[in-house]
Amino acid sequence: MGIRQGAASIALGYMFSKDFDLKKRFIPQTVIASSSSLSYLQNTLEQLSLLYSVANPFVAHIAAVDYAGGSSSLVTDYLSTMDLAEELGFGLVAASSMHEAQHMALFATLFASITPSMHIYDGVTVGRETTRVIDVLDQAGLQSYYRTILQEASNARQKSDSIDIRVERLLKAFNGELGTDYGLFEYHGHPEPDAVLVTFGTVESSLSAQVASSLAKGGITIGVLNVRVYRPFVEKEFLRLLPGSTKMIGVLGQVASQDAVADSSISSALYQDVVAAVTFSGSSQIPSVVDIKYPREEVWTPVSIAAALQLIMKKPLTHLDEATGTDQGGQDLQLLDSSPAQQYIFWDTDDSPSASAPLVFGSALSKDSSSNITTSSRHDNLTIGGLIRTDIRRSKHTLNAPFPIDAADLVYVGEPKLLDLFDTIKGLKVKGKLLLKLPGVKDEDIEKRLPKTFQKAISTQEGELFVFDPDGIDVVHDDPRLESYLLQTAFLRVGLPNLEKIGLDKLASINGSPSIFDQLSNSLEKALRRIEVPEDWKSLEIDPPSVKLPSGLKMNSFVAFDKNETEPATYLKDWKTAAKGLAFKEAYKTKTALRPDLAIKTYTVHVKENRRLTPLTYERNIFHIEFDLGPSGLKYEIGEALGIHAENDELQVEEFIRFYGLDPEEIVEVPSREDPAILENRTVWQALMQNVDIFGRPPKRFYEALAEFADDASEKHELQALGGPEGATEFKRRAEVDTVTYADILLEFPSAHPSFHDIVRIVNPMKRREYSIASCQKVTPDSVALMIVVVGWVDPKGRDRFGQATRFLNKLRIGSPVTVSVKPSVMKLPPKSTQPLIMAGLGTGLAPFRAFVQHRAWEKEQGKEIGSVLLYMGSRHQREEYCYGEEWEAYQDAGVITLLGRAFSRDQPQKIYIQDRMRQTMGDIIQAYIKEEGAFYLCGPTWPVPDVTNVLEDAIARDATSLGKKTDPRKEIERLKDQLRYVLEVY
Repeated sequence: MGIRQGAASIALGYMFSKDFDLKKRFIPQTVIASSSSLSYLQNTLEQLSLLYSVANPFVAHIAAVDYAGGSSSLVTDYLSTMDLAEELGFGLVAASSMHEAQHMALFATLFASITPSMHIYDGVTVGRETTRVIDVLDQAGLQSYYRTILQEASNARQKSDSIDIRVERLLKAFNGELGTDYGLFEYHGHPEPDAVLVTFGTVESSLSAQVASSLAKGGITIGVLNVRVYRPFVEKEFLRLLPGSTKMIGVLGQVASQDAVADSSISSALYQDVVAAVTFSGSSQIPSVVDIKYPREEVWTPVSIAAALQLIMKKPLTHLDEATGTDQGGQDLQLLDSSPAQQYIFWDTDDSPSASAPLVFGSALSKDSSSNITTSSRHDNLTIGGLIRTDIRRSKHTLNAPFPIDAADLVYVGEPKLLDLFDTIKGLKVKGKLLLKLPGVKDEDIEKRLPKTFQKAISTQEGELFVFDPDGIDVVHDDPRLESYLLQTAFLRVGLPNLEKIGLDKLASINGSPSIFDQLSNSLEKALRRIEVPEDWKSLEIDPPSVKLPSGLKMNSFVAFDKNETEPATYLKDWKTAAKGLAFKEAYKTKTALRPDLAIKTYTVHVKENRRLTPLTYERNIFHIEFDLGPSGLKYEIGEALGIHAENDELQVEEFIRFYGLDPEEIVEVPSREDPAILENRTVWQALMQNVDIFGRPPKRFYEALAEFADDASEKHELQALGGPEGATEFKRRAEVDTVTYADILLEFPSAHPSFHDIVRIVNPMKRREYSIASCQKVTPDSVALMIVVVGWVDPKGRDRFGQATRFLNKLRIGSPVTVSVKPSVMKLPPKSTQPLIMAGLGTGLAPFRAFVQHRAWEKEQGKEIGSVLLYMGSRHQREEYCYGEEWEAYQDAGVITLLGRAFSRDQPQKIYIQDRMRQTMGDIIQAYIKEEGAFYLCGPTWPVPDVTNVLEDAIARDATSLGKKTDPRKEIERLKDQLRYVLEVY
């Protein structure tokens, strides 16, 4: 199912379609989704909850995974699901490990017979691990248990039973049939604790239970109460399991961000439930409750769980040293039950020939039925082109370790650059082994290739260092695909020397190449050697780093980025090629089309009016341009945008053709960017005017591609540096300060002179520029208007620079033809004409509101009742930038605009912005936005969004206070956003 607005309606459509077989009404319907998709599913799920009495049982299995706001990192997101369950009245069940995931999925499906339910599990760590799970039920077993448990729970049901009683009864029947001991809440730790930590979530519950149980064995009076069924929150059962000795309760509660952690006015949802339960328990001794908030980005480890427990303990658990895991007395802090396990870490680039080796190695280890193997891979696609870290654990016991390995027996590093970017030794246990890939490096040069920080760290850790050189074996040097086999062989010899023979047989059976493995094993000493770690590395004097190196990846993907970008070939042809296509259209399947390189529908319109709105003496050129639609057939709706398919400047194109030595009449045949099977014929002149963004800003890959054409060695080296990591600062200066173009770079590096068909390949195509439409077609049926500001600046060389599209439009004369297209927008009018409009526009952000006001004026003229219209506008000076001022005042006099809030920031000593004008008219906003269910729109730059949103939140809070209600303004804004009553179009 696509993650987009309304996609989940397929579930409702299926269950309530006319041809739905009512005999199947009892069959549960299931959705599998991520927490990131819930905002798109909410409207459908809300309808489902209202119709649930006549709907199929419904369960959603939710992987708690989303991208962090403001970054590309993947985070574990329980908060979205918890909020949705609370808002819609859904049941919510959590799995605390992969071993019970199937059981919890079955229980959630049974739970759906009572109320719509959701089953949530960690989607970043646990949900991506591979391990052995025993006693997995097959399809027949699941069906049998489902029917039996459902029947047993139904037999004992009474009409007066609350949902709390029904879910308790269901879980009891579930445990009775499966022989399990699951609870709504589950306690672990000391039988008489002073402090108890309450948790919800897969990793949180699993790790905290293990740490508390381990500490309790050492006599520490600490406990953990895991929440398995969060909704309904059965307070009676929670209080029953909470030990009577508890004096302090810590609630490990997830919140949206680090800012929410620091904000004392925000409390976690779980904390609110726990506080309510203990406050109204009726007990004479109520324990203190503290909210231990954490952001979605938190990666839990045994040490961080212990730190959370320490917050609710009076006595210190230990004076923990993060690097060694020991206290001041030198005694090991036993955070987890010790059970022998072998642990391995693989670091590599994701396009390395041996990137798949760890998964094959893990598969080979798993063939031993007496061992439990867990493998987990993490991808960072944004560091040095893409990295992967794979953790492998091997144990005779069942493994439940949902955290990165921090004490590996063997660490493999497949790229020396990683030593400068990550603290790879942090994950190595004392006296562990590190295998480093260093192809073609002699022993005497190895020390020069190792960072001083790495030398000191491995020596301090008393680690053993091995060098892996796949080029040392001719057969691997000639065929890099064999590098994976060689690494698997080397890893066996270094990590599991006693199992090398058996391991090679298992690897050969998986890879299907016994003879190759024998050959590689026999010559392995050519590619693998142990390097003595000098004792004096320990005493190296190193300046403390300004930034501490991370010990793990920032995961931002589940797979490697596909780097195979195939560019369609281009060919320079003469005029005969185009002539054949035009003369023999049927044979060559020639089609005449307007801008055939664009997949969208385009139209030709003509300039009807082009007038400047600001004075000629004013620095900002804001102009109104209107197009005559003529016979084009173009139709547009309120709020939509007009795509302008601009052309490059004619004089610049002529100058480029001269200096580059091109023939403007030559024909270039190039596959369409949208469909490589379609070839288009253009002259060089046409391609530079309409196709090739030769005066646009080049990305890094252009420098890298251009370097291939450089004949001069110094130019080639400089281009390669600009295209690589070492040239990042210079590239940024060129892009942001010098604002260089593709043409500038071709002029600067004359020895790099690609042919024109290569230019077409390595230079980006021109893109259309979209502008909000400033007119209503019901009012002006034969024209469309735009409001535009010319983008211009002077570069460090004193050259005037302009935005391509705005300069193109500004120079157009009356009657000039222009190619345009229409793009839908989020800026849509509310469904009822009586719903008020509250609009805030800065500068050219007023454009769509001109269309809105024209439409409301048209509705009033048709005799319709219209709602109030509040228009707030912001600019620098009234004298220069009061654009369409006479129109606004005329509409106000005509009773269309109810309130005109003008904020001219620089016309008085103190700055006045639109948010200030909004606060001054707070009563009008409350009446229009909340009382009369109006819609709010903001168009323009992004900077006023927080301040404007704060005004609306204050309005919501004031209204709720006046009515004696409690409300969360932020959640209310989110609800209004879903209802399209809070709409932003910012840039």
